[in-house]
Amino acid sequence: MPKGANQKLKLYYLSRIMLEKTDDDHMITMPEIKEALEAYGVTADRKSLYDDLEALRVLGIDVIGEKVGRSYCYHVGGKQFEIAELKLLVDAIQSSKFITEKKSDELIKKLAGMASMYEASQLKRQAVVQGRVKTMNESIYYSVDDVHRAIAENRQIRFEYMEWNEKKEMVRHREEPYVVRPWALTWDDENYYLIAYDEEAGCIKHFRVDKLKSIEVLDARRAGKKEFMAFDLAKYSRMSFGMFGGEHTKVRVAFKNQMAGVFIDRFGRDISIRPSEREDWSEAYVDVAVSGPFFGWIFGLGPDVRIEGPEETVEEFRKKLDEFRGLYG
Repeated sequence: MPKGANQKLKLYYLSRIMLEKTDDDHMITMPEIKEALEAYGVTADRKSLYDDLEALRVLGIDVIGEKVGRSYCYHVGGKQFEIAELKLLVDAIQSSKFITEKKSDELIKKLAGMASMYEASQLKRQAVVQGRVKTMNESIYYSVDDVHRAIAENRQIRFEYMEWNEKKEMVRHREEPYVVRPWALTWDDENYYLIAYDEEAGCIKHFRVDKLKSIEVLDARRAGKKEFMAFDLAKYSRMSFGMFGGEHTKVRVAFKNQMAGVFIDRFGRDISIRPSEREDWSEAYVDVAVSGPFFGWIFGLGPDVRIEGPEETVEEFRKKLDEFRGLYG
């Protein structure tokens, strides 16, 4: 039998055939394997294919052979990612505001390449998220890479911080660039944030990564290690509604008992809930950054929730309500 043109790539093409054309529900016979290899310009006899399939098993590809009716069929069993896991990743990518439409398509195609051709068709049932606004900053991936590099090398970064104006233009938040000490990246409300120590301000701040521009990794070493070692990132995320800053305050909130799940979902199971003076009500102390988004969250929960203290927070909430009344007459 004459050798095919791509004989040296035989094992590679065989692995592609098995991974792309088979899964737990789709099998392939030996004659079909030979035919698929010939499409790649590779010829093979049955005996050598037995050896090649065993070589794939040694390489970590779970090739399974079993008798089906009068035929003996082969398929790949366990893969690096199960189809349910790939669907979960596709949904996360598709629904994320942080990832651009273009990059979403690229990533989903790469994930589809890790599934069989039959499973890949299922990944096209992308998550439908109404009104999803994707970021338009294609350079965000390079920004993330720069930040990671600065963190790994223990160095400071300089960047311009941008914001939208009324003309739908991205403009500088301030004229002079920021110079900060990056310590972590975190995901909140479907956006990526840089957590950094601002030595000039003497505090830890957060910045939307898709609004960073012209990042430079500096030679200067990072500062703020002591402050960040005492910093609880998970607690910070729970306190900051939509990552809006505000004075960190322990707020006493009362709520009807059926609303307890809302507070546990937001602040975790460790919050202390105790009975309130009102019948069928409870109350809890929660650490929050008092801000407009926090008051908006409380307002959205309706009359089943009430801020009880401290008094200055209650008074600030009253003022916000009065401002709304003024807007709407």
